[in-house]
Amino acid sequence: MAMAMAISLPLQERIPRKNTLKRAFELIIFFLLVSLLIYRLKSLEHHGLSTWLFAFICESWFTFVWVLYINAKWNPVEYKTYPDRLLERIDKEELPPVDLFVTTADAALEPPIITVNTVLSMLSLDYPTHKLACYVSDDGASPVTFYALIEASKFAKLWVPFCKKYKIQVRAPFLYFSAVNKPAAETSTDLSSNFRQDWINMKNEYEVLCERIENAVQNSVPCEDLAGDFTAFAKIERGNHPSIVKVIWENKEDIPDGLPHLVYVSREKRPKHPHHFKAGAMNVLTRISGVMTNAPFMLNVDCDMFANNPQIVLHAMCLLLGTKKEKESGFVQCPQYFYGSPKDDPFGNQLIVLQEYLGRGLVGIQGPFYGGTGCFHRRKVIYGLLPDHDKEINKANNFNLLNGKSSEEILQSRFGYSKNFVKSAAHILSGTNENSARGRSDLSGSIDATAQVADCSYESNTDWGTNVGWVYGSTTEDVLTGLRIHSKGWASVYCTPDPLSFLGCAPTSGPGCVTQMKRWSTGLLEILFSNYSPIFCTINGHLRFRQCLVYILINVWGLRSIPELCYAALPAYCLLTNTSFIPSVTEPAILIPGFIFVVYNLYTLSEYLHCGLSARSWWNNQRMLRINSASAWLFGVLSIVLKLLGLSETVFEVTKKDQNTSKDEDTNEDAGKFTFDESPIFIPGTALVLVHLTAIVVSMVRYLLLKSTSVLVQGQSEPGSGLGEIVCSGWVVLSFFPFVKGLYRKGNYGIPTSVICKAAGLAAMFVQFCKWASRD
Repeated sequence: MAMAMAISLPLQERIPRKNTLKRAFELIIFFLLVSLLIYRLKSLEHHGLSTWLFAFICESWFTFVWVLYINAKWNPVEYKTYPDRLLERIDKEELPPVDLFVTTADAALEPPIITVNTVLSMLSLDYPTHKLACYVSDDGASPVTFYALIEASKFAKLWVPFCKKYKIQVRAPFLYFSAVNKPAAETSTDLSSNFRQDWINMKNEYEVLCERIENAVQNSVPCEDLAGDFTAFAKIERGNHPSIVKVIWENKEDIPDGLPHLVYVSREKRPKHPHHFKAGAMNVLTRISGVMTNAPFMLNVDCDMFANNPQIVLHAMCLLLGTKKEKESGFVQCPQYFYGSPKDDPFGNQLIVLQEYLGRGLVGIQGPFYGGTGCFHRRKVIYGLLPDHDKEINKANNFNLLNGKSSEEILQSRFGYSKNFVKSAAHILSGTNENSARGRSDLSGSIDATAQVADCSYESNTDWGTNVGWVYGSTTEDVLTGLRIHSKGWASVYCTPDPLSFLGCAPTSGPGCVTQMKRWSTGLLEILFSNYSPIFCTINGHLRFRQCLVYILINVWGLRSIPELCYAALPAYCLLTNTSFIPSVTEPAILIPGFIFVVYNLYTLSEYLHCGLSARSWWNNQRMLRINSASAWLFGVLSIVLKLLGLSETVFEVTKKDQNTSKDEDTNEDAGKFTFDESPIFIPGTALVLVHLTAIVVSMVRYLLLKSTSVLVQGQSEPGSGLGEIVCSGWVVLSFFPFVKGLYRKGNYGIPTSVICKAAGLAAMFVQFCKWASRD
């Protein structure tokens, strides 16, 4: 009876969230925005067509974006998973295999020790190890990264049994052995002395591992006794080399409690062949894993995103196997959270509130976006299979003749000329798992086949990058690939177990943050202006209308910079020209923008407080939204304009990863401080600050002159700048306060002189324009 009940219990539970109060606030804000637009239209004839009409256009855009936000947040849903029920229902030997993908691109920007910690956390997951295979893609073809993985595999033979013996929760060694965990291990009384001794021994082994990797990084060459393994790296050029596939560790006996397979991959690169950045690397990993292990499910993570929950694969399987229809879980996305971030999120890149509200809201529509890391894929979905796929399965089965061509020929035209890969793809499309039947231990015998599918010309005249694999055409290949999957009719689900699934490191400097945001905004705009636009996917595909609106919401991140930057400059323009765009304090209409300001800020503040964050964190995020809008998002628009004009191509910029592995921010005196460099991306924000400081000084001088000449009259109703414009200008300066401090600070915390000079030139042009406009 107990067994029958266990089988009948669901593996996952879909729980809608109550949202009544938030909906009320959202509708109130929408009503106030519409009221402001109506007031603008009715008052145009009294205030002219300059600032008033300009404000109306910007506020119309803000209203449109707010409607998109309401749609995205309207139906929040969360999933609860039950891995214990999964293990009761399915024997461990019957659990499906999973291929694990870890990607790194630059050993200098992404230090090997970070990649090693991520790989070690993957190798020690609570899942039958003979069902796992870890593939590490090194797009930098770095011998140091390869050496680090060899050393990591030796350490893993000690680390994995240690974690499973003592049920260690945190399985990234750097974090486990940090100051946060050390006292608990040394003072523990409820564990045996064997544990304390094993802990000390393991920590010593990890320190030796770190020392070896650091020595390799400093010397830039591997140890001499491993020279034989490094012949493939001899005289290698980073952008011009053959493919390198090395089986670092192979679980030949398929031991359930051993180590998973570990494979190093560096795809072939040639100067005349496009490489398609991370999307190209992911497609090569997909093909290599297809001819080696061919697991029906795949997990991909970035090199800095370690597994924080050792049971995460079981949680994901509850969602992938526990749905009534496969189309309800085309992929399972885990939200991105970060470790070691400075207090109060000074750079606004933790995305906690975004994940909590926007992410869960998407679950109530067609599912969350594919976020590029921490995502479980169905291999057949990546291969372009439709939810209603009986016809395609029949094509893949038995290679029967169809329209004069065999299914094998059809699959070759789609997947490439490798017979080994086509055969593995046919088994995935037909739902049979050949590798489970024959075992997954013959990796070394597949090396020759991997060289073929890793060839840089392999994808020519195939569907790779369009209808198969990760989609090309955007630096945000993750969102684009997820959009293609959704447009085929698949839905996705959010996996949010406790503890968190994965933890990564976020940029900890001003340049790093804006670089990342620029790449995102550029890639998202590429999608908007491509054949994969969500509008086309809705008209021609199966993307739901509300899901289309959500994709549009993030696709227009970059475009938002134009109205937001113009609106931010509007108060300064009014102060310099003695005009207004805010109703005067004597008009009842002043209550409309006043209420919008108060209610919106209370609404957003409540979201942060509900997530357990501080008011300071809320302010930092609001401030960074304005800074990103005037810098990263704006330059994203410029990149797309240049691309559309055919003047340049977009470039995938790798974000530098912080090698500091301490969670204690006090060990870093620079934590949370905004830094600058000579990048032109800081010019617009600096110019905006200079313009507003000038406008505030001019308005104060004008006020003092009027007061001294007794022209100022109590309750003056003459048109001109008033308290509203001064408050708005002060708010802009406050939002860009890091730039204000950067004007007089030195070193990395000061804005470089070259940037200030260029910004001052722009500010002078703006002031001159205002003088010309005021004469007219």
